[in-house]
Amino acid sequence: MIWRLEALSANGFEGTVLGTLIMPYCSGAGNLLFTFIIAKNQGPGAEVMTNALVNNLTNLTLLIGLPVLLWPPPTAAGPRARPGRSRRKPTAVRMAAGLNRLSVLLTLLALLFFTGATWALGRDGRLTFNEGLVLVGLFLFWQTFHVFEVLKRQVGGGRKALTWSVSGELVLLGLATYASYVSIDGLVNWLNTRPAGFLSRANLGWLSGWLTVLPNAFLALYYGWRRKPEVVFTSQIGDGHICIPLCIGIYALFRPLDLPPVFLTSMYLLTGVTVAQLFFIGALGRLPRWVGGGLILAYGYFVQQGLLN
Repeated sequence: MIWRLEALSANGFEGTVLGTLIMPYCSGAGNLLFTFIIAKNQGPGAEVMTNALVNNLTNLTLLIGLPVLLWPPPTAAGPRARPGRSRRKPTAVRMAAGLNRLSVLLTLLALLFFTGATWALGRDGRLTFNEGLVLVGLFLFWQTFHVFEVLKRQVGGGRKALTWSVSGELVLLGLATYASYVSIDGLVNWLNTRPAGFLSRANLGWLSGWLTVLPNAFLALYYGWRRKPEVVFTSQIGDGHICIPLCIGIYALFRPLDLPPVFLTSMYLLTGVTVAQLFFIGALGRLPRWVGGGLILAYGYFVQQGLLN
């Protein structure tokens, strides 16, 4: 997947565009497939919500905190201009960094809005068809906004024109998605045959959440090592939008979704870490290294409250 994403980047999908429009669907395909499989088999909606919460909190805490600790960036979105270059080029670099920073802030605000909307709609402990329709509609509006942003950049110039080879890359990613469907379906069926133990249907939401978040882990570490923090941020945050509101909204369109006990704790943690990242990226343009450590500790608290209890 990383190999083909690099090819897409070379064909016009750069920086935050790659992280917002393409990468979330690749890394979030497992969550969408899990939602479809559970709905098709009339499984419990609480497992879909647990899967989404595990995915989002892993993305927003562990998979952002680790790259910040290992490869702390000089800014949250964009490389530092090298000394000795011409005056014009550092200005262009600063402008690109500023645009990436604004894109990260906007994506975080959307995540905060989606989290608040889910909490408000689920205060009675259940999401119904009408509430699922609202959540899916919010997601589609958000994606439409980004499509227009991409078109605006293309019309404005300064970006590579998209080529027909992009279609070939998407076909390859589609084949990989089908392979994921076969794999996840088999794993869900296998877990459902195990009534007890850690690897059992009792922990289906947690285990599937960790499994489907693995692509995000590779992406976060790879692009963190490549010193592309804007892709790390937008890919992790954008993948969160696939789960909340899209996955839970889709399930609610099929069947009423009952919320798990960890729902409120997760909502509070998601809100807290999102606000913290908004503050530091807005004020400093980056996340300090100690904040990365705090995000990892927050993830440990989530696992302790939701799984070990």
